[in-house]
Amino acid sequence: MNDDIYSLHRGTRPLLLSLPHVGTHIPDALKPRYQPRALDVEDTDWHLARLYAFAREMGASVLVPRHSRYVVDLNRPPENAPMYPGANNTELCPTHFFTGEPLYLEGQAPDEAEVTQRVQTHWRPYHEALRAELDRLRGEHGHAVLFDGHSIKSQLPWLFEGKLWDLNLGTAAGQSCAPSLRDALSRVLAGQLRYTHITDGRFKGGHITRHYGRPGQGIHAVQLEMCWSTYMHEAPPFAWDDERAAQVQPLLRQLVQAMLDFKA
Repeated sequence: MNDDIYSLHRGTRPLLLSLPHVGTHIPDALKPRYQPRALDVEDTDWHLARLYAFAREMGASVLVPRHSRYVVDLNRPPENAPMYPGANNTELCPTHFFTGEPLYLEGQAPDEAEVTQRVQTHWRPYHEALRAELDRLRGEHGHAVLFDGHSIKSQLPWLFEGKLWDLNLGTAAGQSCAPSLRDALSRVLAGQLRYTHITDGRFKGGHITRHYGRPGQGIHAVQLEMCWSTYMHEAPPFAWDDERAAQVQPLLRQLVQAMLDFKA
């Protein structure tokens, strides 16, 4: 295990929770090249390891990176193809904030060689661990479910129009998991009235969901992109909110339970 790059808790059930954007570390050697604002890593998927802490108790494996997505985005393909063609996207090594402004000082963005180096140093170890854990779970249980957890500010005009749905389930338009799992998760979301929700809307699943979700090979992948406003404050310093988190966690637990109950 590469503790400098990620931490992996190996569970006992056929579920792996991946949280690729919770890391906040930027190496000291890189910090002078970023806009000062970038050192606050505002586009982090804040507090998700805490929000999903119950998943470990339920037997899930949990994979968490150390470094910020500003160093390398673990949910982008290594060839840096855009996730959503025709819309604004952030790259494999992002050069813009989610608000559209430059992330680096002028002339300091990484070139192609540096992007390749960051992929080797940070991206590949995470994905090697992810693949190995999925293979272990599938080998032990006959199938594996990959749950890719994300969160984002509810309004970001540079990335999407208007306000995002509170809970955005992505299954690569039904290609990354069995229809029965997609249906079960959609029913959980539809069974409550507090939060708005959509399946395969603006966020259909990033590289992790699309690449690893191979239902025909016994690996089923889903992504949940949720608004920060469901569990935290959206303004700096991006604080956790006990009341909001306590309200949404039972629903998240139901989603995880549905993944655990799934029979391939």
